[in-house]
Amino acid sequence: MRVGNLDIELPVLLAPMAAVTDLPFRTVCEEFGLGITITEFLSADAILAGDSKTTEKMTPSLAGRPFGVQIFGRTDAPMRAAAKMAVDMGASLVDINMGCPAKRVVAGACGSALMKEAKLAAHIVRTIVETVPHNVPVTVKHRAGWDNLHRNAPEFAGQMVEAGAQMITVHGRTRSQGYGGRSDNQIIAAVRAAVPPHIPVVGNGDVTTPDDYMRMREETGCDAVMIGRGALGNPWLFRSIRARLNALPDPGAPDMGERIRVFNRHINLILELKNGPKVIHEVRKACAWYAKGLYGGSKLRQTIWKINDPQSVYQTTLDYFTGLRERPAA
Repeated sequence: MRVGNLDIELPVLLAPMAAVTDLPFRTVCEEFGLGITITEFLSADAILAGDSKTTEKMTPSLAGRPFGVQIFGRTDAPMRAAAKMAVDMGASLVDINMGCPAKRVVAGACGSALMKEAKLAAHIVRTIVETVPHNVPVTVKHRAGWDNLHRNAPEFAGQMVEAGAQMITVHGRTRSQGYGGRSDNQIIAAVRAAVPPHIPVVGNGDVTTPDDYMRMREETGCDAVMIGRGALGNPWLFRSIRARLNALPDPGAPDMGERIRVFNRHINLILELKNGPKVIHEVRKACAWYAKGLYGGSKLRQTIWKINDPQSVYQTTLDYFTGLRERPAA
């Protein structure tokens, strides 16, 4: 897939997710061969104000891998500052969030609230296009609409492209749905039909298996798929999709030995790249992700949430995985 001057070899992207897509998480997913990752969505106002908690999340991928930065806001000066910082950090693309449904975001008339202000949204796109170098694509991620009475994604996407957006990502839910109900592939197909063929359209929503990926591509005609929650503790999903796209056998789910190896990699990246009091929370989250759906996983989560030392949380989880590995089959 080509986005402006940027070639993305595998048409699968990691969704920007608050408090999830930090550098350790992105790195593990990249190592399983997806196309490109995007940072957590970042407040342009906080970046302009020099808020260190926000700017620290704008991290380039390791080993020179391409990455995108997602920003949100509604006024020129902060959005320009955030876009410039992203480019200075080496971002391969700048994505504008017009889809976040969180109350604290839409309360500031940002995120999915901008779908009710298409004229302003288009102005923001033009502003960022004028700010970044011509070889850095400006892209937009939005939803199906504000609610079921205002499903304006096709028209909205067209206006964003006219303003200069070089890729559109559509989450098939409205803002009022949040993350409930089902994502609608038909609205993604409608956006693909409404946007010029040379502009990539990326589908997003409810893709947790390779079959989901193939179904979305087939039903919508989208050029790529963005995966979010389906990747939590499951970077093997990207490996499976790559195999399917190359007509190779699907390697399938990992055995316990590989799960332990990747779990160790993820935790070591957290301990190496992050610091401060939130490390314990990051380690707990990762441990819970890799144990999800496994025998005794719920009990493990209850146990590690009572432990306040990252190394002890890690060791407790490692012992749990080792026990599962040695557990005789039923």
